Amino acid sequence: MKLFRLGHAPDTWDDTVNWARNKNYELAMVEQAGLILRKEGSDHYYDRFRSRLIFPIGDEQGRVIGFSGRVLGDDEKAAKYVNSPETPIFTKGRVFFGLDKSKRALLDAGYAVVCEGQLDLIACYMAGVHNVVAPQGTALTAEHARILKRYVDEVVLCFDSDTAGRNAAIRALDDLLASGLAIRVAAVPAPHDPDSFIKESGGAAFQQLISGAEGFFDFYLNHLCATNDVGQDKGRLGVVRAMREALHKTGNAVLADTYAQKTAQRLGVAVEAVRSEFKKVRSSQKVEAAADAPAGAPQPQARPSTPEFWLLKLLLLDDELPDCAVAHLDLNWVQHAAVRQIISARLAARPDGRWPSATTLLTELDDATARSLVTEAVSEQREIPNRSQQLADIMKRLRDQFVDRRLAHLAQRMNQPDSPDSDRIELLKQQQALRQLKQQPLLVRQPNPAS
Repeated sequence: MKLFRLGHAPDTWDDTVNWARNKNYELAMVEQAGLILRKEGSDHYYDRFRSRLIFPIGDEQGRVIGFSGRVLGDDEKAAKYVNSPETPIFTKGRVFFGLDKSKRALLDAGYAVVCEGQLDLIACYMAGVHNVVAPQGTALTAEHARILKRYVDEVVLCFDSDTAGRNAAIRALDDLLASGLAIRVAAVPAPHDPDSFIKESGGAAFQQLISGAEGFFDFYLNHLCATNDVGQDKGRLGVVRAMREALHKTGNAVLADTYAQKTAQRLGVAVEAVRSEFKKVRSSQKVEAAADAPAGAPQPQARPSTPEFWLLKLLLLDDELPDCAVAHLDLNWVQHAAVRQIISARLAARPDGRWPSATTLLTELDDATARSLVTEAVSEQREIPNRSQQLADIMKRLRDQFVDRRLAHLAQRMNQPDSPDSDRIELLKQQQALRQLKQQPLLVRQPNPAS
């Protein structure tokens, strides 16, 4: 109770209203914060949360930005949960319950356990599973996936064992895959949810359940075989179609072939037949995409790499760092076009010597992708220790990656059989210069020897 700051809303209509008046808060502002409601057509206010167990919702720094209330009475007409509405500081699609307490455990474990609600999360925490988060009153969103990607590379979905829980896991696939996260699914035995399973079987059994979580596509194949009549042609075809569509989203040919074999084995059909069916979706979708896209239409950019995103974040959050970047950073090291555009604008000092702020950049940048990245980079202003050292480390990493790309390009040119000896000698000189550059500390901006 102390750790999660649980509270209680009394069974009255004016407890929070009176509290706000005693604190001399404007009731209109308290309404905007989502704590009270105004009776339509009057100036009378009443409490949003009544006779409920209260869960404070914190941001990543632990600052309370909203509340969730679980009903305590026997009123069958009352909603089981009442949540704060979205406000200027609370957007449910961008908030995880418990992240402020679990972020260190996420980094240590390397994966996140995602459960459905506050009670499940608290039960997991009490069972010793601290690398756990829960979406706040909504399904997993693309923004949720991006937040998780800052901390981990893998997600274990631990939803209820009922149909709704399984469907929630399936719906999460697209956004999690798009963010580059690996996915496993921990199947809680029916009729349990994580909370009831832990109460009945104990924390050790739950930890074992998480450790043994199966890969998403094993879970999905089991789900499809259980919900389709695989003894009939229609059911088998339904399983194959669903698997091929899901696997196509990964863009991973090895994974597709692995599950072509597993699907064929489960259905008792030839693996070549399943492989053939899996290939159909790729060819048909390419044709459709080509037909739908206007000539010359730009392709959507991929997410920037983690080092490039953190380079952007550090430079936007700290006005002391652009000087260092101007002296040591070569923008050729940055591959993501939008990140390169933003950093170039950020490092263009104004006549008064000041660096343009994130707010200024948002008004000046024309590219929607760039504006979105600026917003994302500055939205989470957690404490970042040793920022100067982190910036230096990231710039050196980007420089070395740039050098590696140049070396690979030079090696490819040298392998061309018709290259004259004079060109080979020049390419060898460039390779030597690049290797020497990679051995140097990042002291000053280095020229591009191969330019």
